[in-house]
Amino acid sequence: MKHGKKYVEAAKVYDKQTQYDRDEAVAIVKKLATAKFDETIEAHIRTGCDGRHADQQIRGAVVLPHGTGKQVRVLVFAKNAKAEEAQAAGAEFVGAEELVPKIQGGWFDFDVVVATPDMMGVVGRLGRVLGPKGLMPNPKAGTVTMDVTKAVNDIKAGKIEYRLDKTNIIHVPIGKASFTEEQLADNFQTLMDAINKAKPAAVKGQYLKSVVLTPTMGAGVKVNPLKLA
Repeated sequence: MKHGKKYVEAAKVYDKQTQYDRDEAVAIVKKLATAKFDETIEAHIRTGCDGRHADQQIRGAVVLPHGTGKQVRVLVFAKNAKAEEAQAAGAEFVGAEELVPKIQGGWFDFDVVVATPDMMGVVGRLGRVLGPKGLMPNPKAGTVTMDVTKAVNDIKAGKIEYRLDKTNIIHVPIGKASFTEEQLADNFQTLMDAINKAKPAAVKGQYLKSVVLTPTMGAGVKVNPLKLA
């Protein structure tokens, strides 16, 4: 793979094997984002959890203080007054049973799904299509709730969900390359505080194995996990 001149220049500014402090890592990863579009900066956190055990699962959500820089389209499953409430809160799509065949037919013009508890029977029928895409509403993530106004507002303000994947890694966006270093550092710290708080009691040994910040198209920068605990 041939890298562009900008990338090669940026790659000279750091050592791939060094584990940097948070602020230094943020500064470097911004320099590595040299694409012609506003790249997303992501955090990849490898944990010492074994997700096969229910008591070592990590799943939750956190509102990033400076948002994600992305316009998020929200779909809310709700009826009557709650449907009106969701519309008033700014949800792009609101509906009930009538949305099921549409989604089963391949419609996915939304990024997050919220549902009131009474609609979960209906949403459950979409488990096979929403589940693999990580779109299934979940009480732990605050997306199964009667307070649809708060749910929609939080998501629009920059709420992100974090969860272990099959390899026990958490992948989440922490902002855009156009953000200031302070904004990215704030968002990253808020995320890490939430993940540290979510540490399962059953985890033995080192909880944060490795933490890497990376732009959409660039290389990753290692962050010292011991300084994030």
